[in-house]
Amino acid sequence: MSETIPRQRADRRQLQQIIVGLSDGVILIDPDQSLVWANDAALAMHGAKTVEELGATARDYRARFELRYRNNHRLSRADYPIDRVLAGEVFQDVVVKVARAGDADPQWVHSIRSLVLADQEGNPESLVLVIQDITERFDAEERFERAFNVNPAPAIICRLSDLRYVKVNPGFLEMTGYGREDIIGRSAYEVDVLAGAENRDLAIERLREGRTIPQMEATLPLPGGGTNFVIVAGQPIEISDESCMLFTFINLEPRKKIEDALRQSEERFAKAFKLSPMPTIISTLDEFRFLEVNDAFVSVTGFAEEEVVGRSAVQLQLWANPGARRQLEQSIEKTGSVRNMELQMRTKGGDLLECLVSADTVTIHDQSCVLSVIQDITERRRSEIELAEAIEAVMQDASWFSGMVVEKLANLRQPHGSNKARLGLAGLSPREREVLGLICQGLTDNQIAEKMSVSRNTVRNHVTTIYGKLDVHRRSSAIVWARDRGFIGDRTGSNGTAKRPSKR
Repeated sequence: MSETIPRQRADRRQLQQIIVGLSDGVILIDPDQSLVWANDAALAMHGAKTVEELGATARDYRARFELRYRNNHRLSRADYPIDRVLAGEVFQDVVVKVARAGDADPQWVHSIRSLVLADQEGNPESLVLVIQDITERFDAEERFERAFNVNPAPAIICRLSDLRYVKVNPGFLEMTGYGREDIIGRSAYEVDVLAGAENRDLAIERLREGRTIPQMEATLPLPGGGTNFVIVAGQPIEISDESCMLFTFINLEPRKKIEDALRQSEERFAKAFKLSPMPTIISTLDEFRFLEVNDAFVSVTGFAEEEVVGRSAVQLQLWANPGARRQLEQSIEKTGSVRNMELQMRTKGGDLLECLVSADTVTIHDQSCVLSVIQDITERRRSEIELAEAIEAVMQDASWFSGMVVEKLANLRQPHGSNKARLGLAGLSPREREVLGLICQGLTDNQIAEKMSVSRNTVRNHVTTIYGKLDVHRRSSAIVWARDRGFIGDRTGSNGTAKRPSKR
């Protein structure tokens, strides 16, 4: 017996000499719960300089150091690694957070395994705790965990050993509508994030080999039975010493909806453009080259679409008046739009059409363009001219018509001028306004001379002066000018009744 104890001590000294320089921490414990020795690494992992600072016994160690699991739950007495090894338990990679008693926050994270050294009879002779300081790795994992969870980009992590999901961030849950319990622990076959991938075979091969999966489009199945269009990529990573695959996603569904809406809008615009009954042109803003014309333009002008596309209005000599064309283009360049500008358009056969042109700048496929709409008013203008000529002929002798009829004829001849200002009357003297009023009533020069008690020559002089001031050359034009400004003269006689002039 006396020889056995010195031998044990000699063996222990040799063991201490072997492990004193190891980077792993080592604590030796006697079966009587005494802490007999610790290397420098183990002391540093507890912020101690001597083994006495760790405690003389396992009980002292528990009093000086508080251990918690990674979820911050405190270990019970029986769960302390030092008590487990004293109970003869051999364990691997128990991860605990270590704090000095009284400190709120742990200072170290240890990964601990145990050894039981037995004598020749199999009785425990020395109990060993082997400690790795994984504080930095744990901090890095915590930082990754926080970044993973707050990252708005959808992401999910799959363990490669069994292809089961171990982590999922809120971005993925929000994009898909899954709950966390629907993902964690499920296999990649149950929630297939590579479903509908454009290069699925390559992605599965890379997943099995633990290699990077390049970006590719995929159709992600949703819990409600629908799908989500995404770009998926995979990056191999290590999580708690386990090989995993980090899948990240770009949600293309909102962009797809926008593209679909844009395509539908473009289709509606194209149909409206083609089917519009008025000639319509799309041209470039910089050179006014025609990009597209509709069927109505082809029908009205006689030009085939291939004859005009790529050419300008100048090359086609489309507008009869070059000055008016330049004014149209300058107005578009300056203000971006034109409304109802009158121009004469020349057809392929050389006919001239009276037109109203309206235009607006638009952006089509990132190119600045001009959308021009042409209204052919040739027939309407011809009808207006014919009507005006008929009225002129009738009003050559207006004395047979009442003042109301004359006024209506004047309004028909100039239907758009009834709201013009009356400033022109200010240029006439009171005598000239009186003469003009009697002209409007349909009186002849002789009747006006008799009514005003002046000579006929005086009346003619007044009429000539009035024509000059009004810039007219005929009696009917003077009447129209006056009616256009709301001037009708005095139509009543001395008894207040309508007075019809006698014909002489």
